[in-house]
Amino acid sequence: MGGKQMKTKIAVVGSAVDWPKKSEKLARELGREIAARDCVLVTGATTGLTYEAVKGAKERRGFVLGISPAASEQEHVEAYGKPTEGFDIIVFTGVGLIGRNSTIIRTADAVIVVGGQAGTLNEFTVASVEGKVIGVLKGSGQIAEMLPEIARACGTDAGKLVVEKEPARLVARVLQRIKNR
Repeated sequence: MGGKQMKTKIAVVGSAVDWPKKSEKLARELGREIAARDCVLVTGATTGLTYEAVKGAKERRGFVLGISPAASEQEHVEAYGKPTEGFDIIVFTGVGLIGRNSTIIRTADAVIVVGGQAGTLNEFTVASVEGKVIGVLKGSGQIAEMLPEIARACGTDAGKLVVEKEPARLVARVLQRIKNR
C-alpha cells in the first residue's frame, strides 16, 4: 500500500451565526497557518468564523474541503444560505446541520475550535468521544473560552486540549500532538 502519504486534515469548527467580529482576524490567520503547513482545511461549508478560516487558507493557496448539511449545491445555497466560493470540494451529505458534524470530525485528524455556540459544542463532544486531537483558539470568544472547564465537566481530560492564543503556535502544537500519537 505504499505510495504518497496523505495530507493531514484539520477541521476548523466554530461560530457560523452571530460571532464576535474581533475574532475574524484570528480565524483568517488560523486558515493561513493551516495552509502554510500544507494541511487540508475541513469545515462545515458554512459562514462565520470557519469561513474566515477558509478565506485565510485560500490566501495561501490551501486546499479546502467543505462538509455541507445539504443534499445538493442548490439546497446548500438556497435553503441553507451557505457559500460555495473558496471550497475545492464540497461533500453534500443531506443530513442537516447537526447530522454533518460527525462527518466533519471523522474526516479530520484534528479539530480546532474558534468561537462557537451549541453546534460547536456538539462538534467538540464528538471530537472528544472520537479521541481526536482538539485545539482551542483562546481569545476567540464564546464556547472556545469555556472548553477547558466543559472538558473537565464531561470527563474529558482537559490536559488533552491544546489551548493557545496565537494561531501559528496553536497549529504547530496540534500538528506535533498528531505526530506524537
